[in-house]
Amino acid sequence: MTEIHTPRLLLRRWLPDDDLAALAEIQADPSVMRNIGDGAPRSLDESAEDIERWEEEWDDEGFGLFAVELLGSGELAGAVGLYVPDAPAQIAGHIGIQWRLGRQFWGQGYASEAAHATLEFALQDRGIDRIVAVTAPDDTSSAKVLDKLGMAPTGSAPDGRLLLFAIDLTEFEG
Repeated sequence: MTEIHTPRLLLRRWLPDDDLAALAEIQADPSVMRNIGDGAPRSLDESAEDIERWEEEWDDEGFGLFAVELLGSGELAGAVGLYVPDAPAQIAGHIGIQWRLGRQFWGQGYASEAAHATLEFALQDRGIDRIVAVTAPDDTSSAKVLDKLGMAPTGSAPDGRLLLFAIDLTEFEG
């Protein structure tokens, strides 16, 4: 089982019976989901489908979204990990990084800590040499995380609704 320990977090595979209720609560929050996918909150059933899809990606791709657990309490803080985006066209088929954390975990450095560990995993464990990301132009919090990771802006989606970022992991300072 793939696990990554950081000073404050455990990044691990999903345990549907244990994680579903907490993930569903996180993804039901419109503020959390505002810049993810179509921006709509997710139901319990949709969250179950997400966990199932992420676990299938782990099995098929050798990477996926980790469950992010607080080491001190065992509480599920959210999800962070790697995925293969299908849009926008400029990054479709590349390997991307994304995250979503419960609102009560914002502003504490958890997203940066988990995303940094994910980039190290991508390079060291999976041999991935380039990672892409997207963010909405008004999502300054995610833009700060991307900056801390060393990800550079590479343009925007044709409709201007997403900013594109990338990092060459051979230059990543893990």
